Amino acid sequence: MRHCNQGRFSQQMNFIRSQYAQADELPFGDLLSPELVDQLLAEAEVSSNDCIYTPLTTLQLFLWQVTSQDHSCRATVAKFNAHRVASGEPPCSSKTGAYCTARQRLPEVVVKGLMRETGSRLELQAPGLWKWKGRSVKVFDGSTVTMPDTAANQAEFPQQPNQRRGLGFPIARIAAVFSLASGAVLDAGMCRFQGKGQSELGLLRELLHVFLPGDVMLTDRYLCSWFELALQRGGQVDFICRLHQARKIDFPAGTNDMVVLWPKPRRPEWMDPLTYAALPSMMPVRVVRFQVDQAGFRPEWIVVATSLLDADEVSAEDLAGLYRQRWHVELDLRSLKQTLQMDILRCKEPELVRKELWTHLLAYNLVRGVMAQAALQHRVFPRELSFKGALQILTAFQPQLEHADAHRLTSLYRAILAGIAQHRVGDRPNRVEPRARKRRPKPYPLLTKPRAEAKRVLAART
Repeated sequence: MRHCNQGRFSQQMNFIRSQYAQADELPFGDLLSPELVDQLLAEAEVSSNDCIYTPLTTLQLFLWQVTSQDHSCRATVAKFNAHRVASGEPPCSSKTGAYCTARQRLPEVVVKGLMRETGSRLELQAPGLWKWKGRSVKVFDGSTVTMPDTAANQAEFPQQPNQRRGLGFPIARIAAVFSLASGAVLDAGMCRFQGKGQSELGLLRELLHVFLPGDVMLTDRYLCSWFELALQRGGQVDFICRLHQARKIDFPAGTNDMVVLWPKPRRPEWMDPLTYAALPSMMPVRVVRFQVDQAGFRPEWIVVATSLLDADEVSAEDLAGLYRQRWHVELDLRSLKQTLQMDILRCKEPELVRKELWTHLLAYNLVRGVMAQAALQHRVFPRELSFKGALQILTAFQPQLEHADAHRLTSLYRAILAGIAQHRVGDRPNRVEPRARKRRPKPYPLLTKPRAEAKRVLAART
């Protein structure tokens, strides 16, 4: 143990765990165990000096920052001071310099390791009733995030090339593997938006280790790539994905379900010759076509490709129903980017940008853990509960959780889980909404030149 004060470490860990209903007597109560945190800090050779911003305190403040509506460092330090005064401790400086320095000292591997472990524990402890035919379904998808326009961020994550210098923002491509059962993030990757090897497929290759034998990988049509699917089959992982638009399948009359053979393409540059030679020359793939009818629209035919070849074991209706659930990953990304405001990161250096991303994902998993507790205790499925409602309840209860004793914590946890279980998402199949805004934006023109240049023009007019 690399801590100069064992009692202080335990006290800080108990405080962090209490904020997210982490108690050993509760289901999923070991997502953020003291042993796990201590192990990751020891592996990163982090020592806790007798100072205000210890690694655990910094981690707690970082979690506060990414889950609050105001993501500024000043608001985070102000909340920390309010907590210290309420606990009978003297306030620290209201300036943010010490907190920002502490975030730089916090190792990235610790935050990323906690994110991975919390997601893994949620998936392992999920009851069989939450799974698809008793199997873990893991959904892969990607998105983008932007960050402040600094020279360091531009060097690591350049803006889109069609934008003028000074008008665009650094942009990064992210991808994650989600658990269909609990919604937790199992692992994630980050790269540039453009460039050789900078793509969702490239990130998927880095995350193939997340898929274990017996799992089912659920993806969209962009990931319907021969080599990625063949590598998964070699690892005894089944896949279900929408057929890529470049692949044409001619279904015989009266047939919507058949097995075809896909020949092995030429070796790509990223694959070594030994791995290429070990792959089969032909890959059997089952293709299933089903029709989607929606009021007001023409019927649409959707074709999915899968390695689940036995139609008696997995029917076409089973495949159609499972592929429809792929939409959950879009809602998970929306929870991250809109509810947790991860679409625009705030840090000005690439290293801190990555830490901010992992902290968002860790906070997301911790909220998902509380939702899993509520679902298990109130006999509902986690996907029936509102992520935003769960976050709102946790945020509202945090001041009471900070100073509650053990007996009071139990009643607070019970109230939190009951409240989360009441926030159900509506069952709205085939929902149709216009992608348009009713509220008009302010009539300001767009910035068409770098800000410094625009300021010089304004100054010259006065």
